[in-house]
Amino acid sequence: MSTPVTKTAKKVVVFDYGFGNVRSAERALAHVGADVEITGDFDKAMNADGLLVPGVGAFEACMKGLRAARGDWIIGRRLSGGRPVMGICVGMQILFERGIEHGVETEGLDEWPGTVEPLKAPVVPHMGWNTVTPAEDSQLFAGLDADTRYYFVHSYAVREWNLEVTNANIRAPKVTWATHGEPFVAAVENGPLWATQFHPEKSGDAGATLLTNWIETL
Repeated sequence: MSTPVTKTAKKVVVFDYGFGNVRSAERALAHVGADVEITGDFDKAMNADGLLVPGVGAFEACMKGLRAARGDWIIGRRLSGGRPVMGICVGMQILFERGIEHGVETEGLDEWPGTVEPLKAPVVPHMGWNTVTPAEDSQLFAGLDADTRYYFVHSYAVREWNLEVTNANIRAPKVTWATHGEPFVAAVENGPLWATQFHPEKSGDAGATLLTNWIETL
């Protein structure tokens, strides 16, 4: 009689650099079966199956905190080795080239070209539930209906996507859009680097499905 194979839970580190809803992210990931740890430890962050980078607050402050915790170096090294990283909210924004808040321009991680700028909308911040338009063949949004809503809280966003892939051997990133006053980037899937402007950990069953989709790629 054969012994059933026990599926080992994926190890996910929620990177703690002083900015982000780390406890909410921890609970959401544990709920969908991940082995989760909140830590800023360099080795643990480097060696986990997946690294989740949250972010709340100002772009400039988050970047300072991330660099102080060597998070910029960790993210870069993980991605160069094809190791999965996921950013949430400002944790997504800092992956872009730069952010501009209150006239202050701050250099981001420059994983993607683009500028995080104030949303142009009648009501700011964009706070509450909204739909998105997923990229074609999205893995992140697999199994989720077009009218599914996700929870957003932000006043800044990337309003233009300018990355052009001219090499036919390189897969272009999958970009998902949402609209609040104007279209903005709501999520990106780019090889081992995924990110969402909204909060999966606050998006109920839809967010749980989305996080499950990410974990299944680890």
